[in-house]
Amino acid sequence: MKWLFEVLFSPLPTPATVVLFGLGALALLYLNTRPKPLRPAVDLNRQTVGIAGGARRSGLLEGDDLLSYLHEDARTLYEVFQRGLHVSGNGPCLGFRKAGRPYQWLRYKQVSDRAEYLGSGLLHRGHKPSPDSYVGIFAQNRPEWIISELACYTYSMVAVPLYDTLGPEALVFIINRANISTVLCDKQDKAETLVANCEKDLTPMLKTIIIMDPFDAALTERASKTGVEVLPLKDVEALGKDNLQKPIPPKPEDLSIVCFTSGTTGDPKGAMLSHENVVADAASFVKSFESVYTPLTTDVSISFLPLAHMFERVVQTVLYGAGGRVGFFQGDVRLLVDDMKTLRPTVFPVVPRLLNRVYDKVQSGAQTPFRKWLLNFAIERKHAEVKRGIIRNDSIWDRLIFRKVQESLGGCVRVIVTGAAPISPSVLTFLRACLGCQIFEAYGQTECTAGSTISLPGDWTTGHVGIPVPCNVVKLVDVEEMNYFTSNNEGEVCIKGKNVFSGYLRDPERTSEALDKDGWLHTGDIGKWLPNGVLKIIDRKKNIFKLAQGEYIAPEKIENVYIRSATAAQVFVHGDSLQSCLVAIIVPDPEVLPAWAEKLGVKGSLQELCKNQQIKKAVLSDLVKLGREAGLKSFEQVKDLHLHPEPFTIENGLLTPTLKAKRSELIQFFKDQITSLYANMQ
Repeated sequence: MKWLFEVLFSPLPTPATVVLFGLGALALLYLNTRPKPLRPAVDLNRQTVGIAGGARRSGLLEGDDLLSYLHEDARTLYEVFQRGLHVSGNGPCLGFRKAGRPYQWLRYKQVSDRAEYLGSGLLHRGHKPSPDSYVGIFAQNRPEWIISELACYTYSMVAVPLYDTLGPEALVFIINRANISTVLCDKQDKAETLVANCEKDLTPMLKTIIIMDPFDAALTERASKTGVEVLPLKDVEALGKDNLQKPIPPKPEDLSIVCFTSGTTGDPKGAMLSHENVVADAASFVKSFESVYTPLTTDVSISFLPLAHMFERVVQTVLYGAGGRVGFFQGDVRLLVDDMKTLRPTVFPVVPRLLNRVYDKVQSGAQTPFRKWLLNFAIERKHAEVKRGIIRNDSIWDRLIFRKVQESLGGCVRVIVTGAAPISPSVLTFLRACLGCQIFEAYGQTECTAGSTISLPGDWTTGHVGIPVPCNVVKLVDVEEMNYFTSNNEGEVCIKGKNVFSGYLRDPERTSEALDKDGWLHTGDIGKWLPNGVLKIIDRKKNIFKLAQGEYIAPEKIENVYIRSATAAQVFVHGDSLQSCLVAIIVPDPEVLPAWAEKLGVKGSLQELCKNQQIKKAVLSDLVKLGREAGLKSFEQVKDLHLHPEPFTIENGLLTPTLKAKRSELIQFFKDQITSLYANMQ
């Protein structure tokens, strides 16, 4: 003690004094700058609360009242945008760029004014300011998409996104089902598709096509012969500016958008979503994140997921309500990395398929044993922090190992939300560590606007889809035929709340299949409540599943096409929501295959033929040809197959007594072959 007293109170600093104060300063610096663990907003061991009827609500809610909106002055999509205009001080809103150039921005007032001009132009041309007035939007993501949508909302009309991935028949169906008389297109080729349908008299209601980009005069003449008028967007805006009408805003309960889902069999279904549905879902995302993320006017989102789907629509609603910015990609996903480096987004809505590519790229970069060891060691160190609630991108491992991948996303990402399909737990764990930002997994469907559950900040576990968002509750119901019972915390996932749609447009039969008399949406997914109150999706009620890119697949429909092949006696089509394509197990016809193979110059026993790569390729080619002739979409075609010489039978447990395929048993039986097929595609 005497020594310490002399050091502290010596009139002149001694070396010991300098060292002592230096160590103290370093200790103080460390205490002030060390990363602080996140405090979860709820008890992570009890994230949901049981309510009447066996349902559960979010633990974020203080009572049973569900969330409808965040701000009293922003209860419709029109009001949300106007709020963004106000809080941003007329800041930048919609961004676009050309190759090799920086982003250019339209400000909030410019967007709002152009929406009023376009909306007034539509009214002047005969549209009525009414929730029964439908306007089609047939375009890739771009500022004019949002201007067109906002024009509808400004005058209480309804936007109907159109997209051509569903095929030409679906496009015709949607226009007729919604009685669409006006469609806004981005490019001439889409307009030509619409005109071709008019020439065949397939869409008699369609009278006006408005094109955003320049187009040939010949198109106008061709369309006029069918009674359809083709106009430039700028002319309709000019017409509206000369005949400007005051906004006629909608009410929260009014219809805002009809989003047609691809479905799996039959015609598309038009989910009718109100302003309240969309605003409530967007508000719930913000509420779920608020312990770690509050949207700011400085926030930027990259828009590349299709605006025809609700996931992207809800994310953009969050940004507009906060006065943030949305920058659109150039239209080519191959240039997305360049767009992100230029835009430097803080919010990144994404699907698992793209995150898988990020994961693969990082892994492939570690080409030597030492680099692989170093990468895995760095991931372990960062993941140890994640498990303690520390999410950061400024550690030594970020500077040494992960900075390059973070910069490939722009270097400023604060929040990533992944949805549309499940993400592999290993990929999610890896990316939470290496990207150094909050990554949330959401689950839902169009019929509940977009998200109905989401993982919470602080919950670093994987393999589940989180808890109900604050605008809805979730319950499970028994599915006796599949042996799922609520007594085991398992059953069909049902959703009820402010984000649940009112039904399918002019389709009461399918509406009654989805919505019961008490307003519960039956999703068709089988869920399981885990002990901590989060939801895990474990099965589908019907033999329908999603691929990694979010496309629904009905395997039995595809099997019914492929079974027409003379070479196939039995067909089993399999897909995985963690994979982007389909594979098949084919039992060849033992009487047909040998003769068929002989024509190809191949001889052998059935077992030998099943192992022959030339025969496998020929069978695959025959199946794809049949699928193409039957109108299967590209994602419905199998990309590889395994030939199996033994038939599926009741005796070997692969068929039911009524000779139906036992799909779960087939998946298990051919587990190794399926794994090998996907592994060989890598």
